[in-house]
Amino acid sequence: MSRWIRYNPNPKGRRVGDCAIRACCKATGKTWNEVFDSLVNIAYMQKDVLSANSVWGQYLRDNGYVRVEPDYPMDIYKFCVNFPEGTYVLCCGDHAVTAVDGYFYDTWDSSEKRIVYYWERE
Repeated sequence: MSRWIRYNPNPKGRRVGDCAIRACCKATGKTWNEVFDSLVNIAYMQKDVLSANSVWGQYLRDNGYVRVEPDYPMDIYKFCVNFPEGTYVLCCGDHAVTAVDGYFYDTWDSSEKRIVYYWERE
């Protein structure tokens, strides 16, 4: 059974390496433009790039999320099976995706990506 739901909040429907923006949109319910603007401000303050884990991590912290290290290795699919309730932002090293109530939202089926850490709402 697939746990993937196609999701792309980019206003022009582009797939432009904006996974952190897309994930933050789904996690917070804010628009792509709102998240982008917030990340630009954080990146400016940190003197880092918009897609840096520390930048979007700060955005998630500011929106009530805490970072969690998984107890055991798992991919996105297994995470969704094991966490059927709640909203989580999953970090897979070079990719970020949001899981909500056992399904993950992305522009492509990234279910086999291994999770390094995840964010959950406090």
